[in-house]
Amino acid sequence: MLYPHTACLGAGVIGASWAALLLASGRSVAIHDPAPDAEREVRAYIETAWPTLTQIGLTADGTPDAIRFCASAAEAATGAEFIQESVPERLEIKHALYSEIEPVLAPGAIVASSTSGLLLGDMQAGWHNPAPFVLGHPFNPPHLVPLVEVMGNHRTGAGVADAAAAFYDSIGKVTVRVQREVPGHIANRLQAAIWREAIHLVQEGVASVGDIDKAMWAGPGLRWAAMGPTACFDMGGGAGGLQTFCDRLGDQFNGWCDDLGNARLTPDTIAMMVAGAAEAAGGETREAMQTRRDAMITAMQAALKPYR
Repeated sequence: MLYPHTACLGAGVIGASWAALLLASGRSVAIHDPAPDAEREVRAYIETAWPTLTQIGLTADGTPDAIRFCASAAEAATGAEFIQESVPERLEIKHALYSEIEPVLAPGAIVASSTSGLLLGDMQAGWHNPAPFVLGHPFNPPHLVPLVEVMGNHRTGAGVADAAAAFYDSIGKVTVRVQREVPGHIANRLQAAIWREAIHLVQEGVASVGDIDKAMWAGPGLRWAAMGPTACFDMGGGAGGLQTFCDRLGDQFNGWCDDLGNARLTPDTIAMMVAGAAEAAGGETREAMQTRRDAMITAMQAALKPYR
């Protein structure tokens, strides 16, 4: 087994989800989070996630009992072979954490950051030697959504990013490689582009928040869950593939791009979208929505598994 002893530093929603997945894979997990109720919340999260992980076939080798809560990040990192860092998205917090754990890292240990938007190079400034450090950005919730974006750079040790990707693959994740630093990595930029246009459509009175969301999950989102947009367009070109698709629709596509909006999250825009989201929810609580979301993701994962 690759890296049987792991640690999760930061145990919010992302860290707790990582812990559940790592435990399900048969690994031990040492956890540190300074929040006073962290242990209670993590145990409750794992208890809730475990039946879902079992349903998608990920708990055959694992137990939720192989968990240890530590008083410090250094204690959790000591002896861990793979460390997933999910502390708040502030450089000063991350730098302080790296400074604390670097002296106790085991030889060959890997530290991966879950950061959604910070740049690897900026985070490396918190290290004396950032050789063991990589980007390992998941999608929420990590125990259900398989994507992990992995990146190393010229300061990352030889083979470390490859080893991190292999580890993620071994616990059921799907990895993509970020080849150049950009804010938001890959998938968050795609999300931002789509949401920016969704906001613009609401601002222009084209459709409601609820109908725009519906247009996504009942249309392109459904096929994008199977294959990405370029592959879908390639099939949309028939026998001629992507070349034919572009020949037929290139001018229209360019026109669509020229007409896209450049929405910004101003206070007025935020208020408009919050009100629209509340109207679309129709009184359903956020907790109920999350439960329903996780159930649908689980069902989709199970249905798609034979085809991956």
